[in-house]
Amino acid sequence: MQRALDARDARFDGLFFVGITTTMVYCRPVCPARVSYPDRRRFFESAASAEHAGFRPCLRCRPELAPGRALIDAVPRLASLAAHRIAAGALNGRAVADLALDLGVSERHLRRALEREAGVSPLELALTHRLLLAKRLLADTSLPVTRVAFASGFQSLRRFNAVFRERYRMNPTAVRRALRAPEAPAIGSRAAAAGPPPATHDVVRLTLAYRAPLDWHALTALLSREAIAGVETVEGGRYDRTVRLDGACGVVSVWDGGAGTCLKVEASPSLVPVLMPLLARLRQLFDLDAEPTVVDTSLDRGGLGALVRQRPGLRLPGAFDGFELAWRALVCGPGRGAFAATAPATVVRRVVDDLGEPLDTGHAALTCLAPSPDRMAAAGPARLVALGVPPRRASAIITLARAVDAGTLRLEPGSDVGATRRALLAFDGVGDVLATTIVMRALHWPDAFPASDRALQRAAGTPGARALLARAEQWRPWRAYAALHLWLLGETRRLRRPDIAPPFPGLVA
Repeated sequence: MQRALDARDARFDGLFFVGITTTMVYCRPVCPARVSYPDRRRFFESAASAEHAGFRPCLRCRPELAPGRALIDAVPRLASLAAHRIAAGALNGRAVADLALDLGVSERHLRRALEREAGVSPLELALTHRLLLAKRLLADTSLPVTRVAFASGFQSLRRFNAVFRERYRMNPTAVRRALRAPEAPAIGSRAAAAGPPPATHDVVRLTLAYRAPLDWHALTALLSREAIAGVETVEGGRYDRTVRLDGACGVVSVWDGGAGTCLKVEASPSLVPVLMPLLARLRQLFDLDAEPTVVDTSLDRGGLGALVRQRPGLRLPGAFDGFELAWRALVCGPGRGAFAATAPATVVRRVVDDLGEPLDTGHAALTCLAPSPDRMAAAGPARLVALGVPPRRASAIITLARAVDAGTLRLEPGSDVGATRRALLAFDGVGDVLATTIVMRALHWPDAFPASDRALQRAAGTPGARALLARAEQWRPWRAYAALHLWLLGETRRLRRPDIAPPFPGLVA
């Protein structure tokens, strides 16, 4: 950590924080401030643990903008799941007992698990996330302090001001004055942002940090293949979609800022109350908490070096909404590959037009919200069959919708991978490839690997699933990234010469 800090190595950004005992300020490893003496440093694994020790966030490097930690590195599972849901706002307006009930454990056990793994209580972790989001909104938008307080998850302005002064030893308006730069984007600003032109001027503009490299072109190309017409659009390197979160509806747009460190985000003002879960879902969709150098180095050692060098920083597309991804995959059906496009656009569009909800967005290509689990469950299999979905898959989609609506199946990161996969396999018509792919992307599990996918077997040059699984052992715990590299290799071969698959030197026999 000392060497990484002295070198200001961006690969470690977000993996640890350093507290300076003379100023009681904590920073990211990339902070431009003058490096302190080693004996005046304290290292922390998270911003929450640094604040718990009495340090306040640096106003120069802004720890609230640091990338998060990869899910694979968070153990045990309960602490990982709880921390993920707290980061997405699970304790905003809810008690710890409610979260414990959702997770199927006692409140005491949940507190003990988080304190052991993160060093802080659930409420302290939630408070850190709220304050860091508030700090971002104060710096990057012109939202009134009252709206900042409620958008960050606080239930009263008085509580927000008191906690802010207690933790940061400054009031919110003083922090805004200290952080605001002349070029800082703000809500309602008509200044053009870097990258593609904004779809509207009446938006909230923020950023999402990541660790370079990031293959944004490959990521958006994959998302473009399966975009749901009317709900999503990918054009010119810009991803736009309609959003419904906790009763709030609007549009969000994301594109690469060009600096190699962050993505630009624009969100409708109507989504301000749900910014915390919105940003968490976007980070999952674009795999922004990945550690690309770790993943690429591991796959290089496993014999995929040539593929990694061809696409450094390849990210695993996640899911903005797990149910949306799952029903779309079920409509697609088996036999199209783990990362293939969805079913014919006409079938998907019919389902969305019939069961989705119209939304006036001002965007010609974004006209509706994706069908919710309750609307899908109420429709019944016969209605889906009338829309062109094969009967077996229609029955599986309705069973899935009812399970998600009832809360017996949660398709989100941190959920039990094995239990979720077994639940999906129990649905009629859901095979190994489909179940594994949904787990891979909806739960964002980096070690998922659909070995029975024939496309992956052909790309790897293996005779069957057993041989492919044996080879894939050297790619753990990043087999999902290996699968994506192999699938893209297979696509390249198919486009070059559909009848011949030339050998690839990067694969070790």
